[in-house]
Amino acid sequence: MNRPPDHSLSSREEDVLRRVVQNFIDTASPVGSKALAEHVDVSSASVRATMRSLEDAGYLGHPHTSAGRVPTEAGYRLYVDDLMDVTGLSAREATLLRESVRRRLGDKEAIARDTSRLLGRLSQLLGVVLTPRLSTGVLDRIEVVPLGGSRVLFVLALRGGHARTLSAEVDAEVRSDALDAIVQRLNERLAGHTLEEIRRTGRERVQDLADDDRTGIVRVVLRDGPDLFRQPPSRRAAIGGAQHLVSQPEFARPEWVRDVVELAESEDVVIHLLERPRLLDGDPDRALVLIGREVERGRPDGPTYSVVTAPYRSGDGVGAVAVLGPTRMDYGRAVGLVEYVAGLLGDTPDD
Repeated sequence: MNRPPDHSLSSREEDVLRRVVQNFIDTASPVGSKALAEHVDVSSASVRATMRSLEDAGYLGHPHTSAGRVPTEAGYRLYVDDLMDVTGLSAREATLLRESVRRRLGDKEAIARDTSRLLGRLSQLLGVVLTPRLSTGVLDRIEVVPLGGSRVLFVLALRGGHARTLSAEVDAEVRSDALDAIVQRLNERLAGHTLEEIRRTGRERVQDLADDDRTGIVRVVLRDGPDLFRQPPSRRAAIGGAQHLVSQPEFARPEWVRDVVELAESEDVVIHLLERPRLLDGDPDRALVLIGREVERGRPDGPTYSVVTAPYRSGDGVGAVAVLGPTRMDYGRAVGLVEYVAGLLGDTPDD
């Protein structure tokens, strides 16, 4: 939901809105004027009048069972865009996240799995790390490793650290001197192109090499190219922290808990949420926030969700880091977390 148009807030209204949002995030309870008056230099009556003005403008809501107010989606949007401070990480948290990336030594799936769990624990929300789509990666080089006899292992190394392997049988016993020469020629023809391009045009690129190839490697590429250069069936969305999310009061009812569990197990749904052009085409490492109906997720009679996500670039692919939770989330902390993790995972120098 976008903020109501043509409403400029006074400094007092901004201060009261900021305090209502922060108080509601902390307590999950509607905020009354008395609670705010203790922290501002105006009377309870003045705070009440300001809150009524914010409600009339569409930034606060008034639950029927309470005298207090809660932020609307428009109130959260104004808070996120103009009023909140991004919360920095503690030294311990930064160290934990750095180590979760470094100790896996380039294993992208393990890094995503460990980091999503840690992100969920630190945010108390659902943590997500989306690895770049492999088919958009650019082939850095092909390596062929003899396995003995006529068996070889193809290793496709992609820019950004991904790799794909496939074992194959060739026509004759492989000699290393002949193997090095033909692999070099294959790299001259195929390196620098995406897997999708190679699947589409690879045969034409290398077919003429088959006549002079004594190893049988080119014939394997021609025969097995569709399998060799396809995207592997590995998970791309690592999702962690469902147990933290269901502990939030918004998910107290069993059917809402089931919705969280289904979401945590639905890789396709999460990928759809995070791979919209608006999200992946943003500045690397900079967070974007979707609130409530902007997420297009949630039950009509249940809690609405918000998503804080930041894209990161790995080679020529784009992945994403995100936390997902109720609209009542600590947005400043969520932004700080996802931007820090996106910086760790992207092609940026280590600090």
